[in-house]
Amino acid sequence: MKKAVFESEAALCAAFIARLPKDWTAYPETAGFDILLVRGADGAQIGVEAKMTLNPKVLLQAVEGIYSGRGSEGAAPDFRAALVPSGAAGAELKAVASYLGVVVIVMASEAEREAEEKAFADKFGLSYRRAHTSDKPWFTPELPVIGYDWRRQWADHCPAERCKVPAYVPDVVAGASGPSQLSEWKIKAIKICIILERRGFVTIADFKKVGIDRKRWLDMDWLAHSQDRGRYTAGRFALNLRLAHPVNYGQIEADFDKWKPADTEHRAELIAMPALL
Repeated sequence: MKKAVFESEAALCAAFIARLPKDWTAYPETAGFDILLVRGADGAQIGVEAKMTLNPKVLLQAVEGIYSGRGSEGAAPDFRAALVPSGAAGAELKAVASYLGVVVIVMASEAEREAEEKAFADKFGLSYRRAHTSDKPWFTPELPVIGYDWRRQWADHCPAERCKVPAYVPDVVAGASGPSQLSEWKIKAIKICIILERRGFVTIADFKKVGIDRKRWLDMDWLAHSQDRGRYTAGRFALNLRLAHPVNYGQIEADFDKWKPADTEHRAELIAMPALL
């Protein structure tokens, strides 16, 4: 089989995410995986690691945390998978992956599909091509479906706890080198930035409400003490998370009324502040 051509692991991941079934949501760079897939019907998860060829490294990444031997289990996905271009998985390593409980997903590229369809058209005619190539899956095997016997291909690792999923789908590139992640801390930090933009200052009460420590903000000069006791304004090196996560920033900002601190909270905090602050 001719190897499918992708420019990078990021391009491979993007092609895969674009062809996912409707019930699955892809969370890029989440829970330590290139992609964490979540099934809408029941929350089932697949941790996916992507590589341009199937090798021992990607298998080690895919099974990380399963065989720790520490006597305790952490959060993990139900299923594990290695995503590679079609033609990039040798039979021997696919067999090893199967023993480890890792499904090898092979992804076709646009160029590969075009070449294949052209070959069909040249051999059997254009009508045959239209009738027999439109429903061919872009990747195999298919993702596990409720109500079907998928156990022969997909090993269910039955984790004690599933991976924590962020409240927003990260607006980051899956499979990128040195990827940015939308962590729980970063979501809280974005909320602080939004309050600061809207009000012009933040207070200790805001940090308590959001659930984040202010010490790092002051140490890094992201915030500075203002002349008003208990209030902080933008520092010399103000954090610009709107630039890092433009989509998520806008989503969190749109939900402002759901998580914003009450108007009375920062006022009460000012009254209760000790004189040394």
